[in-house]
Amino acid sequence: MGAKTFAYIVLLATAFSVASASDPSPLQDFCVAVNDTKDTVFVNGKFCKDPKLATPNDFFFSGLRLPGNTSNKLGSMVTPANVAQIPGLNTLGVSLARVDFSPYGLNPPHIHPRATEILTVLEGTLYVGFVTSNPENRLICKVLYKGDVFVFPQGLIHFQLNVGTTNAVAIASLGSQNPGVITIANAVFGSKPAISVDVLTKAFQVDKNVINYLQSQFWTDNHTY
Repeated sequence: MGAKTFAYIVLLATAFSVASASDPSPLQDFCVAVNDTKDTVFVNGKFCKDPKLATPNDFFFSGLRLPGNTSNKLGSMVTPANVAQIPGLNTLGVSLARVDFSPYGLNPPHIHPRATEILTVLEGTLYVGFVTSNPENRLICKVLYKGDVFVFPQGLIHFQLNVGTTNAVAIASLGSQNPGVITIANAVFGSKPAISVDVLTKAFQVDKNVINYLQSQFWTDNHTY
């Protein structure tokens, strides 16, 4: 096999692996998720009901009508609309979330392991940003106003802060039926069981008392499920 031919095969294989890195394309019109395994087929992590039994409610969710309860330490609440709330999203590779902010409320640094996010501001003023991967760890940030849109690439740490004196609302569109979320502080300092203090003191280069204090805090989860 010639060097050029081999290089071409490697290039094709790489392109295919990248193209397959997100939710797979559906193989049918829809696959409404069900929890009952009787007379169903396992596809994309959810069982599918018989398409003939699908109803409008399988593709409907009213949970984004009302603002989320932001009376928590973060002053924000995320209301998702993914496959857990809309069974008809199964295999379709998209989802939404409503993010409500009280004045100066924060949606803290977090990642979506399975999705890129596009955020649209409906009301208020948000300071948003994401951090690129090692070794640069470059902060890319901007202040957004009503109607503005910002993209957070898949897997990168990002955040949103309401810098206004009034409530703010945003809609996040995500490129996965189940994008997942990992809130950095909750995962590092609120894991169960706790990560060894020796690991965290060396990683963050601080005194053990600082780590003990952080691990003793109640880490707010600002997502509804």
